[in-house]
Amino acid sequence: MSSGSCWGTAKHTVRYFFGMRGLTNYCLSCCVNTLLQTLSATWELAELLDKWEIAGARTDDRNVPLQLKRVLAAMMSDLPQPVQHHDFLHCLDRNCVRLNIQHDADEVFLSILNFIQQQMDDRRLALEIQDLYKISLETHVQCLECSSVQTKSTYLLSLPLHVQEDKNSLEGCMSSFFEHQELRGINSIFCAECETKTPSKQGVKLLSLPHILCMSLKRFRNSRFGTQKLDCLVTFPETLDFSVIGQEAFSSGFAQTDCKYTLHAVVVHSGYAMFGHYTAYVRHRTNHSWYYADDSQVRQASWDEVKETYGGHCRNTAYMLMYRRGPMEERQQPEVSG
Repeated sequence: MSSGSCWGTAKHTVRYFFGMRGLTNYCLSCCVNTLLQTLSATWELAELLDKWEIAGARTDDRNVPLQLKRVLAAMMSDLPQPVQHHDFLHCLDRNCVRLNIQHDADEVFLSILNFIQQQMDDRRLALEIQDLYKISLETHVQCLECSSVQTKSTYLLSLPLHVQEDKNSLEGCMSSFFEHQELRGINSIFCAECETKTPSKQGVKLLSLPHILCMSLKRFRNSRFGTQKLDCLVTFPETLDFSVIGQEAFSSGFAQTDCKYTLHAVVVHSGYAMFGHYTAYVRHRTNHSWYYADDSQVRQASWDEVKETYGGHCRNTAYMLMYRRGPMEERQQPEVSG
């Protein structure tokens, strides 16, 4: 599914606001521009990339983590000139995330993380970056005929949350993700004990939570009439305690004591499924204030403005939420050198 074409973005003056930089819209780049703002707000990623001692990839115009390292360093520097991010956009284009085409923000986000794993020559750092976002899960399938259970470990880098067509809360969406589902008929799964496909009950449990918890609200639906967007209400808190979803979501091997998170970035989609625009709200890491980035335009915002993206009454709706583990007062960190 593609979404988020850039409409109404004929803006060329780049704003620089308290260390935040706007990014010009280039070849329908609002989706990538927005993700760069959220990745810049995730200072832990920039710090890990900054440690990367690049060997033969220094001039590689196809190397996504190399170009990401450069553009994030430029976004976080104190230099007054506009950030040149065209090299990063062309690098993505060479890796089949094409220019002049609508893209889905969650898909591009996961693609960037996958390119980091594939293209970094420092495997230790690449895995540290993956661990930054890694949601470790235990999946289990119970046969409803013989009651045998199959389990395996897996992971996600973004938690996909289904939303209902009326009113939702983030906590309710998370609880639904961990509910058991019955698989029958054509969805039946092969049972090794019964040696045939049988009805089964499937579920997932948490093994561990990451430092940066990314969640995507699945607002787009495919139907015989095409792809449609759900502008329904989805409330989400500024601070989140993951344990509120109940102990049934946690594996017996879950050992973390800190499940509290603070929101630091929101990807916003405006418009329709096939004709829209991406922007972002990000929390500054030193003054903790909210800022709104719309391509080249950056301005200070408020939590009340962020809450307007809950949906239900307008088309500016939150699509991706990024939380950082720990309370907000622990956020102040030394700046990454540019």
